[in-house]
Parts: sequence; structure tokens; C-alpha cells
Amino acid sequence: MGSGTGNWISAFLEAAAAELGAATNTQLAYGRDLKDFAAYLARQSHDFASAGRGEVENYLVHCDAQGLARSTRARRLSAIKQLYRFAFEEGLRGDNPAIQIAGPGQDKRLPKILSEEEVDRLLTAARGSGRTRADRLRNVCLMELLYATGMRVTELVSLPIAATRGDPRLLLISGKGGKERLVPLSPPARDALAEWLEERDRMDGAARAKRKPVSRFLFPSRGKSGHLTRHRFYLLIKEFAVSGGVDPGKVTPHTLRHAFATHLLANGADLRAIQTMLGHADVATTEIYTHVLEGRLSELVLERHPLARETREGADSQEG
Repeated sequence: MGSGTGNWISAFLEAAAAELGAATNTQLAYGRDLKDFAAYLARQSHDFASAGRGEVENYLVHCDAQGLARSTRARRLSAIKQLYRFAFEEGLRGDNPAIQIAGPGQDKRLPKILSEEEVDRLLTAARGSGRTRADRLRNVCLMELLYATGMRVTELVSLPIAATRGDPRLLLISGKGGKERLVPLSPPARDALAEWLEERDRMDGAARAKRKPVSRFLFPSRGKSGHLTRHRFYLLIKEFAVSGGVDPGKVTPHTLRHAFATHLLANGADLRAIQTMLGHADVATTEIYTHVLEGRLSELVLERHPLARETREGADSQEG
């Protein structure tokens, strides 16, 4: 197992602990499962970076042949899927080879979805959060930008202030691997950004007067990175969930990214436009969001189709 493979596992486990709130036992199980998968790939002259869907499926067949319980095989596939989702989000791979593989006796897992009303409650909670006015303006800007653009949390917290100057209608986001994309900003996001920039400029002016350095990041921090960390943002949105009356188990940076995509799709946006805004290399990755349309289309047919209307009216007259 090469150092690259070990680095992938440790980076994933670190993110699982910070972003997903994975317990120690869960992390240990993920680690064991991924090391077993890595050892199998090494025997096939592959690693995490080079394996395709075929290698993942062959590994599951290998696990079945070993007589492993269905629950164990399901857990191993879950670990592999989460690793590749993390690798894709972080730009370590341009595709996710495990996304369409169904588990033993299980359907493909869909992302947890927040309703528009739940997102509104999170945004309202952000407006009332924080010890100072600056905290509140920063928190609102964080949430509005994330929901308006569907950015990855790493892209959000490391956004340079220079990219946000001039009241932009479009925001240039630099993803992993130096890939850039343009995403439109909603009016509420532009308002929140303008207010936060005004506060930032005031804070920077005060810092310069004291001959202190100022940060190049939109969301600065005194920490080593110079900007707000992923972990700190994760804790912030959990706080917004609690104060906004939203189930904290449903709220992560990923679920807000999912909310951005599903709400756009449900309101008629084009799938390929969403793919571009999310920075997905393959539209197949974006297609997981089409499930939100199923309920909406069924509802439209029942409400609008003339035959359905006649059937409903006939039933009403019989009842009368």
C-alpha cells in the first residue's frame, strides 16, 4: 500500500471526524474496511486513484466469496462510497467510480435533503447568532453564499476577498486542481456580501491604524490557515440548526450543497447548468438530484391532467 493510499485514508478519516461527526468506533471501522480494500487493489496492481467501477464491483464479489455477512459487505461499500465522494469533492479524482453501485439488497443512498423552509430557518438563525455585529454579518454572508452558489465548504472558507470586490453578479470560484467556474449570486447573497465587506473594510482600517496585518481571505481567522476552518464552519451550522429548530443530524455543509442543487432543479433549472455550478466533472454525478422531480411531477399530473381532474370530479359527485 503506497503512501498516497495511506494519505487518502487519513485525510478522509480526519474529514469524517470533523464534517460528519463520525464517532471513534466508526472511524476505526472505516479505517479497517478501507485498508482491506486498499490491500485487495494492490494485489490487482491498482490503488484508490486508478481503480474504476469494475475494481470496486470485483472487490464486493471477493467479499461475498469470503462468506462475509451482508451487513459487513454493505458497511464496506458504504466506506468506499464515502471515501470516493470525499476524493471527488476534494479534487483528488475527477469522477466517483462507486456512485452507481447498489449495496447488497439496498438501494442507492440519496443525500439528505433540507426543505426550502428549513433553509430559511437556518438563514434566520444565522442573522441572530454571534456575540457581535461582525459575527452576525459574517455568519449571514457564509450561509447566503453557500446556499446561493452550492460551493464546497473548502472553497467557501478559503475564498479570497479580491474575488468578491465590485458587487459581482457572478463569483469566480477556484476549485481543486486549479479548475475555475463562474456561479451567479442571488440578490440576498449580494446584499449579505456587501454588508460583510463594509464591516471587513472597517475592521481592516482599524487593524492598519494599529499597524497590524490584514487577511487576504473573505472569512479571516487567527489560525494557521489564515481563514475560517472547515471544522469551525461545521460547528457554526450545527448551532444555527439548533437555534433554528432544524434537526442537527440533517445539517452539514454537504446537505446545504445538496439543498442548493435540489431546490434549483425542483424550480426548473437545467441539470447541466447545475452540473457546471457544482463543478461536477460528470453529469452522472449530478443526476442523483433528479429524484426530487419525481414527487413534483406526480403531483403535477394529478393536479393538471384533464383525465385525472375528471376522475376526481366524478368521485366528488358520487360522494355528493
